[in-house]
Amino acid sequence: MELLSPAGTLEKLEYAYAYGADAAYVGMQEFSLRSRAGNIDDSQVDQLKKVKGDKKLYGALNSFFHEKDVGLLKERLAVIKSYPFDALIVSDIGAAALLRDYFGEAMPLHLSTQANCLNSAAIKVYRDLGFSRIIMGREASLKDITEIKEALPEMEVETFVHGAMCMAYSGRCLLSAFLTGRSANEGDCAHTCRWNYRLALEEESRQGEYFPIAEEDGFTTILSSKDLCMIDHLDQLRSAGIDSVKIEGRMKSLYYVATVTRAYRKALDKAVDWPLYREELFRVSHREYSTGFFFDKEEISTSTEKSYIRDYLLIGTIEEEVAPSLFALNLKNRLITGSTIEYIGPNSLGIEDSSFTLFDENGEKVAIANHHQKIFLKTDKPIDSKFIIRQKTSN
Repeated sequence: MELLSPAGTLEKLEYAYAYGADAAYVGMQEFSLRSRAGNIDDSQVDQLKKVKGDKKLYGALNSFFHEKDVGLLKERLAVIKSYPFDALIVSDIGAAALLRDYFGEAMPLHLSTQANCLNSAAIKVYRDLGFSRIIMGREASLKDITEIKEALPEMEVETFVHGAMCMAYSGRCLLSAFLTGRSANEGDCAHTCRWNYRLALEEESRQGEYFPIAEEDGFTTILSSKDLCMIDHLDQLRSAGIDSVKIEGRMKSLYYVATVTRAYRKALDKAVDWPLYREELFRVSHREYSTGFFFDKEEISTSTEKSYIRDYLLIGTIEEEVAPSLFALNLKNRLITGSTIEYIGPNSLGIEDSSFTLFDENGEKVAIANHHQKIFLKTDKPIDSKFIIRQKTSN
């Protein structure tokens, strides 16, 4: 099966490939359902081609199109053609028709999960419209997917196997738009379902005076669904005929993308030490894990009782080696000399280090380095470029 990873930015794309992805998906700013993911712009096309190499890359144009968006898509068709996409991910049927008319069969179309396709009859219609792959609606069970693949073996089937789930059906939620004015269906979800909510009592003649109805700490996460994690069931997905397994998370960190991709790569390859990499899934930011709708609806229908679980903080990444054992850093958070950090790599678990030395661009030692500073790190640990620096959180 193809391992498909998220890449909200060019940097995340590099790490997705470096940590084991066969393919990655990125958004185009105007048409992506993750408009705050960073996405890729036209000035990065040449860099995109270089990073992609011989890997697969899919472009997400999966927002729902209003009339004004159709005109914009027509204007952008020639520009889209310049991108090194192997396929386009589309939800809107009108957009699909425009893309098919322009590209013909030269550009495969993948039906976005947002179209919530759940049965073979619907898939036949999409096949006849020119789609070659269906990204199944997340409500589809493994049994249904097996039957669909048996009925339509010529169609590629892709499913999400890891990441955030939505409490609303197929992500068609109005809560974000109602509370913040940011529409989830137009790529700008504020993730209001993850917030903590409190119910209060107001007496008619005392308007504005609220009496809390409290349970435990006074807040509930009733709207927040559990996360999906199918790493223990990849053989069953393979047996069902699934062609591509997809990781959610274009808005998540580089550390998340790399760690989760690496764990699924090791599991798919049946590496001897893959259970150790599996444990890393519990060290990245996540909510309680579940198997979604694959086996039954009961587990996912219960909201999570916990907020995000975070064991580590992303400190930065190791860039090029500028001298023996001296590396340029790309810092994301503060780094203090003498603190204990860990390095992880595509094939390396946590390598602990507290004896590193930091230097500024003038070669002077520094005790504290901050985000955006040009900093170099010297260490005797076996690390390389594309390694990630993390630090255990206090909790």
